[in-house]
Amino acid sequence: MDKIVRINMTDRSTRIESVPEAWAGLGGRALTSTIVAKEVPPSCHALGPNNKLVFAPGLLSGTAAANSGRISAGAKSPLTGGIKESNAGGTAAKMLAKLGIQALIIEGQPKDDGWYSVHVTKNAITITEEKELVGAGNYCLINQVQARHGLAVGVISIGPVGEMKMLSANISVADPDSRIRSIGRGGLGAVMGSKRIKFISIDDTGTPPVMPKDGPKFKEAARLFAKTLLDHPVSGQGLPTYGTDVLVNILNEAGGLPTRNFTSGQFDGHDKISGETMHATIVARGGSPTHGCHAGCQIQCSQIYLDKEGKYLTSGFEYETIWGMGANCCIEELDDIAEADHVMDDIGADSIETAVMFGVAMEAGVLKFGDGKEVVRILRDEIGKGTPLGRVLGGGAAQVGRAYGVVRVPVVKNQGIPAYDPRSVKGIGVTYAMGTMGADHTSGYSIATNILNVGGHVDPLSKVGQVELARNLQIATAAIDSTGMCLFIAFPALDIPECLSSLIDMINARYGIALTGDDVTALGKSVLKLERQFNLAAGLSKEHDRLPEFFNYEAIAPHNVKWDFTPEELDAFWDF
Repeated sequence: MDKIVRINMTDRSTRIESVPEAWAGLGGRALTSTIVAKEVPPSCHALGPNNKLVFAPGLLSGTAAANSGRISAGAKSPLTGGIKESNAGGTAAKMLAKLGIQALIIEGQPKDDGWYSVHVTKNAITITEEKELVGAGNYCLINQVQARHGLAVGVISIGPVGEMKMLSANISVADPDSRIRSIGRGGLGAVMGSKRIKFISIDDTGTPPVMPKDGPKFKEAARLFAKTLLDHPVSGQGLPTYGTDVLVNILNEAGGLPTRNFTSGQFDGHDKISGETMHATIVARGGSPTHGCHAGCQIQCSQIYLDKEGKYLTSGFEYETIWGMGANCCIEELDDIAEADHVMDDIGADSIETAVMFGVAMEAGVLKFGDGKEVVRILRDEIGKGTPLGRVLGGGAAQVGRAYGVVRVPVVKNQGIPAYDPRSVKGIGVTYAMGTMGADHTSGYSIATNILNVGGHVDPLSKVGQVELARNLQIATAAIDSTGMCLFIAFPALDIPECLSSLIDMINARYGIALTGDDVTALGKSVLKLERQFNLAAGLSKEHDRLPEFFNYEAIAPHNVKWDFTPEELDAFWDF
């Protein structure tokens, strides 16, 4: 990858630049955060002309490395007010890498009310006024764009929620089967909407494959790396069989499954929405329990979920979504949750933020706990159409809590807390509190060590070792997010030494360099510190690195535990 593409929406101009020397060894999150920190004023309005939206493939994107197909997007978040990176699978990362594009930077803002599309090929970047697909959902849009430009074209898009600049808006990325993967957290779809770009299409026709500097060394390392993914029981067996929803019964047993807007750690209807039940349902209906979100995905934890009539309903049906609409909202019908997931994909709403929001809205009395049909109606007819109620709800959990005077609002830095109760799994609580991007389980997935005994074991109910665990995992994750790798490679990386060493060997063979494990750790540390400095300049102080107050005084069943970290204990996270 040898160029930076800038798209200025103020004058609809494009510019191709050489990669600055300081950015040469960066990809994915490391690059998006570096560009945002350097070029975006921390105090700017996130939906104004001075924010920038950056897309970057990872260091290994476009290669034959297993599970290397994720693309990062970064900007100042309109939801958290701080820096944000989110990533997803699909085809876009591989295509940008083949085109030699290390980063695509969207800046400025149109002065008119028009909508635009961007088409990227090896010969040109074209900005075109878009009229036909304004207001369209993502499913229709992807089909129409591929009808225009060819079935193999990559698509990055926003739905109506992004057009309306709601804070729960995500960015969708087409996968190899033209299904939808989501760059979900932080309201980045609203940033894309503020640039008035409905979609970006990518055509890598005529480009050669990405060739490592040292082909034989890369091939050998890639083979060993792929073997470690297959050999680990989580990435090689559990996730391919049951998807991420395998965690429902596990977290329920641990008392860490947030239920009824975080008032309990166990859900009576857990088995009805479990990974085992989902697997049996998919098989019985002729769907597919395994599916890759990008080419080269070896873990295959996605799936194709069909309705009772055998028609496609959703894929990438993740634990966090099923937990959020299920246990958190007390909905026991898996088909209702799948229908909600389908609608959220179509309208372009983050399924975590939206699920946490519905828990708050149910507590406020906007709708009843357990009413899955009303959830689907509100998504389709209120949020998706931008009614006054829909715009309030589309602003996320914190906005709904303020609007209705709810005290129990599970957010950090305005972003909804996902899927794991921090009182029962204290390591993930530290991650939520101290993460640079608001509550985000993926930024330091302590569930691996607290619950699954991967990489050792740290007692989830004790404070001992949790700050160190969350710190080390966040450093490692920042580095992984920069490679284009799926987060789930962390399972074998924590248990099988050859996994991490072969990953480093692939990077070295790809670029003809000589990184060590210490270099990778240093990269993760530098990314976190860079992001924190942006947040401090944007007005997010250490007082924002805290969980909501109700966690301190409301004990959660069945363990009767509270959140009991002191500010000083949490602040020690940054002692590195």
